Amino acid sequence: MSTQFSSEQLDRLKLAMAKLKETVEPEVSAPQSVAVEEEEQLLAKGTYLKVDEDEMAAWLYLMPPEPDMVYSKQALIDYLASQGVIEGLHQSNLSAIIKKQVYEREILVAQGRAIQDGENGYFEYLFKPEEYGAPKIREDGTVDYTNINALPNVKAGQKVAVYHQAIQSVDGCTVLGNVLPGKMYHDLPPMRGKGIRREDEFYYAQMDGKIEVKDGKIDIQNVHEITGDVDMIIGKVEFFGDIIIHGNVEEGVTIRAGRNIEIHGSTSLANLYAGGDIILSRGIQGGNRSKVTARGNVFAEFIEHTTVEAGGTVQANVFMNSNIYSKEKVIATGKKGSIIGGYVDAVKGVEAVCAGNAVEIKTIIHCGYEAQTHEKMLEIRKKETEIKTKIADLVETMKEALREKRMRGTQTLPSTEKNLVDWDKLKDQYFVELDKVEGERTQLEEMVESSKGAEIRIDGNLYRGVVICINAEQIMIERNTCYMKYNVEKGVIEGSVIIHD
Repeated sequence: MSTQFSSEQLDRLKLAMAKLKETVEPEVSAPQSVAVEEEEQLLAKGTYLKVDEDEMAAWLYLMPPEPDMVYSKQALIDYLASQGVIEGLHQSNLSAIIKKQVYEREILVAQGRAIQDGENGYFEYLFKPEEYGAPKIREDGTVDYTNINALPNVKAGQKVAVYHQAIQSVDGCTVLGNVLPGKMYHDLPPMRGKGIRREDEFYYAQMDGKIEVKDGKIDIQNVHEITGDVDMIIGKVEFFGDIIIHGNVEEGVTIRAGRNIEIHGSTSLANLYAGGDIILSRGIQGGNRSKVTARGNVFAEFIEHTTVEAGGTVQANVFMNSNIYSKEKVIATGKKGSIIGGYVDAVKGVEAVCAGNAVEIKTIIHCGYEAQTHEKMLEIRKKETEIKTKIADLVETMKEALREKRMRGTQTLPSTEKNLVDWDKLKDQYFVELDKVEGERTQLEEMVESSKGAEIRIDGNLYRGVVICINAEQIMIERNTCYMKYNVEKGVIEGSVIIHD
């Protein structure tokens, strides 16, 4: 027999069952985190927060929680906030405190943000003038005076400077949220200077020359002037343009100029190199250790105990015990106009007032091409013929191999292909060698051609013992004479008297 319940009775029945279940099976709740109120009370018992005097760091000393209670990271953050620490929270340290239960130790829990400094705009020079004008100290402590260059140089189009724009600072902040304002930084106006051009933030040289920084401005000049003496303290002067020295050049100095060198003082025991002319207003005393080299002319009051090489004319009042080589003429001018001792060689001729002296110092004067020129010419022509023969034989061999290759077609031997490649490289080497030999031959031919008509002319005293050389021929003066000129006729040196009107 089934019992029927109304819906109202069912509801009352369910409610009674629920109450019965609560009585028989009381609800068991899981362990809960410490309530905020309880946790704040717990943190106050022995727990403290220390903030550094500059407010840039905060340290938490945390006591262990009560039994059956745990801390949460959020509770720690709330505690820090209640103490005014709101910036720079050290999240990883806070997490580690909770995870590893780090108690009873001062732990960094907040770090302020320092001001990030900026900088004013500035020009970066792409050369280092501070490296010049001071001697360098070697590893052994001695001072090297020989490798000092008094000048930085640049070439046209070379980048010489770059501008770096100002970088503004970033404000800092303390752990308590106080802002630390940074400094304002400023840009510079565009650089003004001489011999430079600007492209965006970069500056370029407009010419070859010496570069200097004067009052924050770049100055490039084609002429470098030195008002005082140049000595071992300076050591070396190098410049792409002209160098003008108003003082003396002393022992151990090296001067290199892309163009001309002018020295208005005396010069002693120095080495000079110029892409143009060299002018020595008061001469040079070389002590048999100086060398003067110019692509152009060399002019000097006197040249003593010095080696001179010039692509043009060498001219001085007196040449004494020096070795002079000129591709044009050597001229001893003035009232003295003397060549005394040493060796003088000029392709187009030598002129002097006096040659040698009464004590018969050894003096050799040569003009025209060198004695060994014909031998060199024969050697070069022989070598040129040999190379041309090798090229002709090699080309013929290659032609034969190519004919064989066309006949064989796809059956061409690998060795033939390799040989053709090797032969082609060898042919190129032969042509390079031939170009070099032909260049040497051309130079010798030009020298021989320019020496035609070369003569040695002495407009005053010519002393006994002087050796006169023209091309491959030479004679020695047997007795003192004067007013003589010498040239070559049919391979023989002939002398004739100079007739003055």
